[in-house]
Amino acid sequence: MSSSHPTSTTQQLAELSLTEGEHDEGKPLSSDYLQGHEGLIEEVLKWSEHEQLDFMEKIVHRLSHYQLGKVDTFIRPMLQRDFISNLPAHLVELILFNVNSESLKHCEEVSTSWRCALARGQHWKKLIEKNVRSDSLWLGLSEKRHWDKFLNIGREMAVHRICEKFGYDVNQRREKLEQLILMHVFYSKLYPKIIRDIHNIDNNWKRGNYKLTRINCQSENSKGVYCLQYDDEKIVSGLRDNTIKIWNRSDYTCSRTLSGHTGSVLCLQYDNRVIISGSSDATVRVWDVETGECIKTLIHHCEAVLHLRFANGIMVTCSKDRSIAVWDMVSPRDITIRRVLVGHRAAVNVVDFDDRYIVSASGDRTIKVWSMDTLEFVRTLAGHRRGIACLQYRGRLVVSGSSDNTIRLWDIHSGVCLRVLEGHEELVRCIRFDEKRIVSGAYDGKIKVWDLQAALDPRALSSEICLCSLIQHTGRVFRLQFDDFQIVSSSHDDSILIWDFLDAPATGVPSAPVRPTLPELPNQAAVARAQMLFEMAARREIERRDREIGDDQMRVMPRNRRANNGEANHAPPAGNGAVRGAGDHNGSSSEDELDEQQLVVQAAPPAPAHNQNHRRRQPRPELPVRLMQEMAAFDHLRRHPQQHIDLLGGGDVILAPGDGDEEMPDGGP
Repeated sequence: MSSSHPTSTTQQLAELSLTEGEHDEGKPLSSDYLQGHEGLIEEVLKWSEHEQLDFMEKIVHRLSHYQLGKVDTFIRPMLQRDFISNLPAHLVELILFNVNSESLKHCEEVSTSWRCALARGQHWKKLIEKNVRSDSLWLGLSEKRHWDKFLNIGREMAVHRICEKFGYDVNQRREKLEQLILMHVFYSKLYPKIIRDIHNIDNNWKRGNYKLTRINCQSENSKGVYCLQYDDEKIVSGLRDNTIKIWNRSDYTCSRTLSGHTGSVLCLQYDNRVIISGSSDATVRVWDVETGECIKTLIHHCEAVLHLRFANGIMVTCSKDRSIAVWDMVSPRDITIRRVLVGHRAAVNVVDFDDRYIVSASGDRTIKVWSMDTLEFVRTLAGHRRGIACLQYRGRLVVSGSSDNTIRLWDIHSGVCLRVLEGHEELVRCIRFDEKRIVSGAYDGKIKVWDLQAALDPRALSSEICLCSLIQHTGRVFRLQFDDFQIVSSSHDDSILIWDFLDAPATGVPSAPVRPTLPELPNQAAVARAQMLFEMAARREIERRDREIGDDQMRVMPRNRRANNGEANHAPPAGNGAVRGAGDHNGSSSEDELDEQQLVVQAAPPAPAHNQNHRRRQPRPELPVRLMQEMAAFDHLRRHPQQHIDLLGGGDVILAPGDGDEEMPDGGP
């Protein structure tokens, strides 16, 4: 049956009835039917609706499968309704507002009336605005690409800005319908461009594809940038030469230098009012962010202030003196100490907090959790084998980096270590994470990007977790921060690097293939289990080789030797024939047998006295070389040799070349 439309499934099934080929479709209608069917229809229409339904039910039950399919082909279209055209406008808008982008694209292809409904409701514009409100990536991209000015504005303003962008005459588009169509076309074309940008950003992160901008700080005396924070307008950095430098993001020039500390600036944080910095001179200074004036100096700690955090009227500082100070911030000039937390046995290198917990990490190899409400100790997270240099805490996840070269993920409520990440070759100095990624920097000069969701999945292999390694710094990486589009990092090489993943140059390099490797195993039981699996594989390999050796010997053994084997089994052993190698058959061996013997038996111990009544077997070889190498590599991953580590005061001390201990405090930064 030929038709311009594809045959429906129902019709195809109908034609598969048991009476296929017996129906009389296409035959002329009989004269009796033509004379009587009109009267029958008129008679049926005189009945009540209930009677008509009862009559139709009885007729339908008497139809064949083929006839039922035919009935379905003309009843189904009659039951369909165009709800977009028939429903009230406010219901149509409510329905279309809750569909995704794929459904909106399909709606545009249905009919002109559906496209007009989408244009009247401006559903592409509303979908973009909804994503910008709910997703930080969309919000940031709207600002970076400057299409935020087309959002959350009225029809007249939107039409004016669209016409201005494309050089249209706005006076020629005064009709409401024409304006709606113009807006609909603009936003429907904008949406796939946004999706393309998001896809490119994700690929750039995975491939390590970036555009690099370098700021050389040009310190006069001591070189090194210990801390930083940035926004769209500026980068604020704390330097080893005792100064704070503010860099303009538009041209990357130094717009201001804040002087006052008498030691290296080890940590800082700023908001729209103040910059607060901590130094190896044991003071905390508060600076006016607009004028650069030092408006307050806090003196409490007796040794270097290693880290600080402030938010919502509370500031927490930690020091090389092993204490944590909690401060109340009423105003920039009114900051008073509330309580001092003591419990660590070495320098406290880093703190973080929210409205539930304060989390601190120390050179004593532990992370301690304190209640924000009561300021009492809650629990200890233990597992690192060396001092802990950095951490970040958010939600119920704590991510820490240590001088044992590893990164650990912790559940703060249970204290359980969820995953150990290995890959850095030296101390992990700085770490940050968001909902998608973990970014770490280390003394090996590398910045590594890790997939957070894969790291939290116990089934994920280590090769699936580390997305890329970024190598541009020529010195130790001291501090980094990142967002959806960039990483900003600082180093001992006296530079600040901006790694831009949004405007990275296009590349045709395909993603690196994922190779299966050993999974990360977090405890000794798992290590023992993996070694047991290696040994089982080794035994299977040995048995396979035994079988191959036996088969080869049977193939190359001369026929006359096989015939003499039976007599030799009944003869007494010769004087020196009690110990024989695999090729000692009547004092001769074929070249193949000698090669086999040298290959397999060369490293084997001397064979024991041979029992002629027992089947001769080849001595077992040692573990296969490949498996031995894999076992050694497996152990090496968990036992990296520690370098540049000294032990003082019960904590791990990391010293940079030429630094005094005031510059590089105990256990970390």
